[in-house]
Amino acid sequence: MDNGPVWDADRTWTAVHAERARLAANLEHLSPTQWRTASLCTEWTVEETLAHLTAGASTGRLAWLRSMVSARFDAGRHNARRLREHLGSTPADTWARFAAVTDSRVAPTGDTWAWLGEVVVHGTDIRVPLGLPGGPDPEAVAEVARRFAARDFAVDSARLVRGLSLAATDADVRCGAGPDVRGPVLSLVMAMAGRPYGLAALEGNGVPELRRRIDADG
Repeated sequence: MDNGPVWDADRTWTAVHAERARLAANLEHLSPTQWRTASLCTEWTVEETLAHLTAGASTGRLAWLRSMVSARFDAGRHNARRLREHLGSTPADTWARFAAVTDSRVAPTGDTWAWLGEVVVHGTDIRVPLGLPGGPDPEAVAEVARRFAARDFAVDSARLVRGLSLAATDADVRCGAGPDVRGPVLSLVMAMAGRPYGLAALEGNGVPELRRRIDADG
């Protein structure tokens, strides 16, 4: 696996903060209809997905443990509760809550790369259905791709691509061995996050198997 450039915690947090700030700027002037649009994370609207990101940037280790115990270690229940906690009374309030934590280093664990992956994936979940211009920093996306291919965390990314060979066509990312899956690095990341959207721009004889795995998880 190509490890690419070294990313320490400070560099990763800097990238997390930049991605949050970029997303906040994208969303500041959305209409009420846009806030209600379904995100690629299909159970949540755009506003709810943003509230989920706020929750992630506001929940430390002890609070996360208490929440998970209360939810009987049901991650879905935990996420739903924390989302409601950080959903504002209006979309503008939800946006302001997110904007207030863009520079936060609060996180449930020290797996900083996972929080970069969260904002890259959920930012794309939000931007794509809204047709918003721009997107995450390519170097940040490449780092997330390498990490996702190596280890499962919030998503079963490594399991989804086990036994497949991934190659980004727009970044220095080569991972795994097996049938080929090639395409833009952001598409690889979104597919590893279980989003069927990510498959559209991918090519290679490994794509049907990756599609089968994503569909089976859906």
